[in-house]
Amino acid sequence: MENVKETGETGETGEVVFRVAARDDVHALVTLLESAYRGESSRAGWTTEADLLDGQRTDPEGVEAVISRPGSIMLAVERDGRLVACCQLEKRGEAAYFGMFAVRPGLQGAGLGKTVLSEAERTVVDAWGCGEMQMTVIRQREDLIAWYVRRGYRRTGIYTPFPYDDPRFGIPRRDGLAFELLVKKLGAQPS
Repeated sequence: MENVKETGETGETGEVVFRVAARDDVHALVTLLESAYRGESSRAGWTTEADLLDGQRTDPEGVEAVISRPGSIMLAVERDGRLVACCQLEKRGEAAYFGMFAVRPGLQGAGLGKTVLSEAERTVVDAWGCGEMQMTVIRQREDLIAWYVRRGYRRTGIYTPFPYDDPRFGIPRRDGLAFELLVKKLGAQPS
C-alpha cells in the first residue's frame, strides 16, 4: 500500500485526511502518542494511562520501526494540516493488528476515534484482504475496552503480562497489569 488519501467528516469541525506516515512524521507521532497516554496533558482526554503508568508510551525507534517494516503502516490523520490522530496497522497472516492508536486529548469524545477506527478496518480489508482485526488493551482499562466492545470487538480472555522489566513501554504504578487480546471479524473478503 503506497498511500491512503481518504477524507471524511468527524462530526466536529473540519475535514480529516488520512495518509500513510513517513519518517519525517516520527517526532510528531511520538509527541501525539505521549500526549494521549502519559503525563498531565493526557488527562485532558479519557484515554490516559497516567494513573497506571509513568515514563514513556513509545519512542522514536519504535515508531520508525512501524513506518519502515514491510506489512506495516502508520496512518497519520490530519485536520487543517495538523496531526490529530494516528494508528498502527500490521498484517499478521489473515488478521491485522491495530495499535499505537492516539487522538489528540482535546479532540477526544467528539467522534474522531470512531472515524479513525473505521478507516483502519476498511484499510486492512481493502489493502490486505484481512478478515479480522486484533489488538491488545491493558485489562485494567475497562472504559476503553467497553468502547471497543461497542464497536464490535470481542474480549477473548487471552492475556499477556505487561513487560515490567522493559521501561520502553512505561514504568508501572501498580502490580497485575496485563494486556487482553480483543478481536473483530471484518467485512466480506475477496475470493
